Amino acid sequence: MSEVTRSLLQRWGASFRRGADFDSWGQLVEAIDEYQILARHLQKEAQAQHNNSEFTEEQKKTIGKIATCLELRSAALQSTQSQEEFKLEDLKKLEPILKNILTYNKEFPFDVQPVPLRRILAPGEEEHLEFEEDEEEGGAGAGSPDSFPARVPGTLLPRLPAEPGMTSLTIRIEKIGLKDAGQCIDPYITVSVKDLNGIDLTPVQDTPVASRKEDTYVHFNVDIELQKHVEKLTKGAAIFFEFKHYKPKKRFTSTKCFAFMEMDEIKAGPIVIELYKKPTDFKRKKLQLLTKKPLYLHLHQTLHKE
Repeated sequence: MSEVTRSLLQRWGASFRRGADFDSWGQLVEAIDEYQILARHLQKEAQAQHNNSEFTEEQKKTIGKIATCLELRSAALQSTQSQEEFKLEDLKKLEPILKNILTYNKEFPFDVQPVPLRRILAPGEEEHLEFEEDEEEGGAGAGSPDSFPARVPGTLLPRLPAEPGMTSLTIRIEKIGLKDAGQCIDPYITVSVKDLNGIDLTPVQDTPVASRKEDTYVHFNVDIELQKHVEKLTKGAAIFFEFKHYKPKKRFTSTKCFAFMEMDEIKAGPIVIELYKKPTDFKRKKLQLLTKKPLYLHLHQTLHKE
């Protein structure tokens, strides 16, 4: 085993233990962050094509399966459902496999498959990889065409089934104002509903890639169906909108800014909400406006009372 590989395995092991410790202590936000960051690193190694890797194709497949299990545990921590969850004791069975990946030759204990590497950074990871967006103005993407290729299909979900006395919410994302709108490549918006601790209350949804750009606006004109009736949202919850775009120089999708809407802002009709600097602060404690210019996220809300 080379020193590079030994160091890599040590870093993976330390990250795995940090996530499991956070998990066992009930620090769910920190555990989710650690699991997602490690899963992305494992996915990257599992799909690497370079020749200097010491891992065989079978070992890469096992690494990819461990990444899948980390994502399953992360999803379980964010889920409001109790059945079919991937438990912490299940995850802990994988630590010795990861530690001894070069000699492991048994059947993998869970029936999972490696998932494709998503070029989306886990929460907090991009803070270590890039500086403020303003430093890159005029870079890749300038002068790109006014329409975007449909590379991101989106993960939008249908409206909830009607329930007597319950109100469902449709949010139309019309457009977002940005001073460098023309430089954004493959932009889309991730929509999530979080409680005060930053835990997901509904499935996360991604819009398709924006339909067009015009002056200082990126246009979406797409409907988001909230996956929980308004009456069932917990006190202090908020709906988050993260604007993301592809950065070809660094070859990943990055969050540029975010906005959020609190429960007292759920009202039928149009609304414009302020944009904040990344990283996304789901707990809403350290907010910094993106710009002093009058640029906002433009939405339109429709309430459906059953």
